[in-house]
Amino acid sequence: MIAGLSRPHCDRTQAWQLLRQHYAQQGRVFDLREAFRSDPKRVEEFSQQAPHVFADLSKNLVDAHVRSLMYELARECLFERHRDAMFAGQPVNNTENRAVKHWLLRSPKGASSDPDARAVHDTLDAMLGYAERIRADGAITDVVNIGIGGSDLGPQMAVAALAEFTAPGKRFHFVSNVDGHELAAVLAQLKPEATLFLIASKTFTTVETMTNARSAKAWFEQRGGKDIARHFAALTTNVEAARQFGIATTFGFWDWVGGRYSMWSAIGLPIAISIGAQGFRRMLAGAHAMDEHFRTAPIAANLPARLGLLDVWYRDFHAFASRCVAPYHSALRRLPAYLQQLEMESNGKRVDAQGRALSVATSPVVWGEPGTNGQHAYFQMLHQGTDVIPVEFIAVKGAAHALAGHHEQLLANALAQAQALMQGQGDAGGHKDFPGNRPSTFFVLDRLDPESFGALVAMYEHRVFTSGSIWGIDSFDQWGVELGKVLAKDIAPRLQSGEVQGLDPSTAGLLQRLR
Repeated sequence: MIAGLSRPHCDRTQAWQLLRQHYAQQGRVFDLREAFRSDPKRVEEFSQQAPHVFADLSKNLVDAHVRSLMYELARECLFERHRDAMFAGQPVNNTENRAVKHWLLRSPKGASSDPDARAVHDTLDAMLGYAERIRADGAITDVVNIGIGGSDLGPQMAVAALAEFTAPGKRFHFVSNVDGHELAAVLAQLKPEATLFLIASKTFTTVETMTNARSAKAWFEQRGGKDIARHFAALTTNVEAARQFGIATTFGFWDWVGGRYSMWSAIGLPIAISIGAQGFRRMLAGAHAMDEHFRTAPIAANLPARLGLLDVWYRDFHAFASRCVAPYHSALRRLPAYLQQLEMESNGKRVDAQGRALSVATSPVVWGEPGTNGQHAYFQMLHQGTDVIPVEFIAVKGAAHALAGHHEQLLANALAQAQALMQGQGDAGGHKDFPGNRPSTFFVLDRLDPESFGALVAMYEHRVFTSGSIWGIDSFDQWGVELGKVLAKDIAPRLQSGEVQGLDPSTAGLLQRLR
């Protein structure tokens, strides 16, 4: 319960029952082609411009009646009160009794009365000052971020997405996997005297991160590296552990910043070094604009809310079990991986916020690959497979390069794939038939810059909040990642000793084979 707010189970609301009836009578046979024929204004009515992001939702399996019922479902599920509780700093992460305030990291100085606002900006100013010093340091040519999960996926995605704005003379590397092959491949490219290592771990105890950090430190010292304090910095709240490691420069963050929402905090230091203090503030500004849109716009004109409600309609009524993300811009190549964590770690839950079993399906599988390469890989299944999989296209109107003809071909392919999914082809016979009527959403950015990128990511964050709110779950904990970690601590020494007592036969047999 959040400040007296007890959310009802969505499937026990009147709107849910009406949606179920409508789906049985009309929704399951809804045809996009007929919808466009009967409503010449469908594109206008189902499209929306939000801060820095335009969305065409017209190719989705939704009519005006479904849309109005979904808005009513949100009201019955107390979505707006739940959203307002988050922005008020209430403990909406109720299983850990924590507030959820990644939005505060994006709030301009002086714009919020939240008690943590001053500390946020003090840390931001200090981090960006350090980032500018590293950018100006010509002796540092390589920056290596060592983290995992949210301490890796967000910064890695952002640095790639905003490569156009990267400081000249700097290379960025990301190491997350405890598999030593990944770290070894990065180290082989480096010189100790020209490298800065960023160790990203809130507690400075994350097993994978600290294993990689210790190996990086050993490599640095073995190859004559000197001055750990100059060549290592930590993004952590455990200042004492970092000091014992030899690190003098640390930047902290707060327990109300979840890992998958942390790229806006000190975890974003590699982004700040890459695009500079001004670029980082522009990224925060774009996200803040989307925050304000989500916080203030009515549901019917609220893009993240509309997207989250669409996700519920597809997952629980159409039973679509996955969603494909296809960014038609190579710089957004890490976006699908980032969204996998954002959505599946947030909403991959089987109980509600009070621990009661749910009777509805929650997070879909999120996956994808940039176009046009994906067209020659998995698009066959999207067009002619037995499963219907909603697709999200992301296109950028302006190119950052001057190569003639490329961008027109890229955009033409994105438009054509969305068109083909909807229209299909039914008169070619047999193997060449396309059923069509396959839904898609089309996002357009005027250009890929810090503001639009920040707004896009914030849009996805709030979209995940919306669907999680309707399902009645806590989207900000992740207990499901803990069990495997605990078991791994028991198994690791057994790989040395060979002791299998207490293990199940399969695990014992595999352990012996892997020794």
